[in-house]
Amino acid sequence: MFALTGCAKGESAAGAPKADAEMPVAAAELKTVADYFPIHVGDKVVRVQIAATMPEMQRGLMGRAFIAADEGMVFLYEKPQQMSFWMRNTPTALDIGFFQADGTLGEIYQMYPFDETPVSSLGDDYTLALEMNQGWFGKHELKPGAKISLKELAAALRARGFRPEKFGVPAE
Repeated sequence: MFALTGCAKGESAAGAPKADAEMPVAAAELKTVADYFPIHVGDKVVRVQIAATMPEMQRGLMGRAFIAADEGMVFLYEKPQQMSFWMRNTPTALDIGFFQADGTLGEIYQMYPFDETPVSSLGDDYTLALEMNQGWFGKHELKPGAKISLKELAAALRARGFRPEKFGVPAE
């Protein structure tokens, strides 16, 4: 997947978070994009990876032939924007949900393996996207208006060494 964004301030050239006195987690204990975090979407708990740097977002779920039933990836952005994703080198059919800064799901789209046609949000007020296996949102009856847990997302960001406020996610 590829998302159109800029490199986040406070990151090294490789996209890793820089040391920051405000970060509560010691550098040796930081989680990476490979780690999973439990986060509620509606009343369903999912295990998600957090893509918060440009290299992580550009890689996304590329090359993954299998994604477990309730696993996915959250893509976080510093500012509200229209989002655009594609399926370059991605062999697994996915759903993508676009969420506003308050955690409200606004739009859901299906994406198809290896399709490089951009899937863009209609709205320009989204700060995060969630990719899950295709059909996941429908199977769990999650529609626009559902919420993602910002509290759990903030905890995951802190575990990754990021300040949640950088992405508009309330720290508490």
